[in-house]
Formats: sequence, structure tokens, C-alpha cells
Amino acid sequence: MADKVTTQWKGNMVFESDNPRWPSIMMDASEDFGGTNSGMAPKAMMLSSLAGCSGLDVVSVLNKMRVKFDDFKMVVEGELTDEHPKYYHKVSVDYHFYGKDLKESKIKSAVDLSVEKYCGVMEMFRQFADIKIGIHYHKN
Repeated sequence: MADKVTTQWKGNMVFESDNPRWPSIMMDASEDFGGTNSGMAPKAMMLSSLAGCSGLDVVSVLNKMRVKFDDFKMVVEGELTDEHPKYYHKVSVDYHFYGKDLKESKIKSAVDLSVEKYCGVMEMFRQFADIKIGIHYHKN
């Protein structure tokens, strides 16, 4: 199994990346680096990929467990190294669950399965970053 994306320069610092299954994603640099902020920064997109990968796992596992929740979000922060090439050497992933009757032990189990077993992007990040995980329950 393999993935393939095509990334096309659109002028200035803007790139458009797509794959055969989905619409394109725009990437751009910040104004500090000659861009116009018209798309996501590539490194920030990596954090979004981490959240998306783990989030898909968590929702899938919770659905199989028949665990109900009203809302779910993840906040992912990455700290870059000071020297070039700058990469995320510290990353925090905070999972926030919202609902009346949250099944905390099952939610924790679903997050743990994603973090420790299923999420391939998490495993890639482990190769270069120290990852901290937090789970937060917001009961209505």
C-alpha cells in the first residue's frame, strides 16, 4: 500500500498539493518568509496529520465500544528546535471530550490504543520528538 501526492508550485511561496481521492490543499509561508499566509505551513500540516490520524483511530474505537460523546477535539502543539533544519522535538497532543456521561476508562483505552498501537503518524513522530499525551473530560 502506498500514497502519492502531487505538489505544484503556484507562484511566490504558494504550493498546491493533491492526491487522486480528495480536493487540494494549499500551502504557503508566513509573511516573515516571503509568503502571504494563503495556506497552511507545511510543518503545521504535520501536526494536523498527527491529529487526524489519531482522531480517526479514537472515533473508530469508541464507535466499536458504543461509547457516546457530544464533541471531541484535539489540540496539538509542537516545539521546534533552534538550529536548522528546524523540526519538532517536543509535541503535545491533548484530547478533549465533551458530554454528559463520559465513559472515562473506555475513552482512555481508545486514546491509548491509538497512541500505542494504531496511529502510524504518531509512530513517525516518535522517531524525532518527545510526545506528551493529555486527556481532558468536559462534562456538561
